[in-house]
Amino acid sequence: MSENPASGARRQVATSPFGPDDQIGRLNLMTPESRASVMSRIDPTRMFDLSVDYFIGMPSWQMVGDPAYQIWMTHTPHGTVNDGLPGISKELTEYVGYSGDSILMYTHTGTHIDTLNHYGYNGRIYNNFTEADHLGSRHWHKSGADQMPPIIARGVLLDFATLRGVDMLPDNYGITPEDIDECLAAQGSEIRAGDVVLIRTGRMRAWPDHEAWGGNPPGINRAAAVHLVDKGAMIVGADTICVEQGPAHDDDNYTPVHTYLLAEAGAPLIEALNLEELAEAKVHEFAFFAACLRLRGATGSPLRPWVFPLTQG
Repeated sequence: MSENPASGARRQVATSPFGPDDQIGRLNLMTPESRASVMSRIDPTRMFDLSVDYFIGMPSWQMVGDPAYQIWMTHTPHGTVNDGLPGISKELTEYVGYSGDSILMYTHTGTHIDTLNHYGYNGRIYNNFTEADHLGSRHWHKSGADQMPPIIARGVLLDFATLRGVDMLPDNYGITPEDIDECLAAQGSEIRAGDVVLIRTGRMRAWPDHEAWGGNPPGINRAAAVHLVDKGAMIVGADTICVEQGPAHDDDNYTPVHTYLLAEAGAPLIEALNLEELAEAKVHEFAFFAACLRLRGATGSPLRPWVFPLTQG
């Protein structure tokens, strides 16, 4: 195995320290005590919604053929009158206006969380679950979105756009461990064990322009991801399409941050966060709340995160 933390070469999945059946990795750092500590310090007078809305034409990951977001009506009031409903009179369909709809989307669309079965190495995912034994025809039987508990944790915003005095970090800017330490010092922030760490590059200022928001994103490199986990990060999120620097500067791994965080560290990622209002308010420490859909076996799920500032303590 390579000893260089910046290199994604010759890596292997990690065995969870939380036991052979563990499917949530570092989310085990959440405890009743950690939740109580966060809840006791909430400032309920201000709340920030970190999610984007879903709409036809929104930016999404489509580079390798995954479907764009679609929504369509399955029932409309007038259509129901014309089509009829079994056992319901026309008079009642005219009186009761009935609307319904369906959606189709890649599970990694909009603000979402990546689960631990999203990436692995050599046919294995985190904690040594294997394709041969744990992957069915439709989905993984291990480490899917259905296993993810609701998240209640301390959160820290690392505002790199403000640190560099720009609206947005340049295309393909690679955030390093040194950048992280500089940002923490400038903000007077610290990362503690079990924190949700959110990276602001300023890219959400370009939303919903597909290329300006999604193309060649700035983000953390592998060494920075290792540094965040070493400091205690439980989850790492960002305002970009992939959290990490894209494209990666690693000839041996085209997604070195995803593979490190998910397959080696057992740390989920959150993508496409709207951090602009939070940054404008200069809220760098907060209580982070989120829950995904319990999609059995899914490699990701839409997420609705919201945060409250914390009082001193």
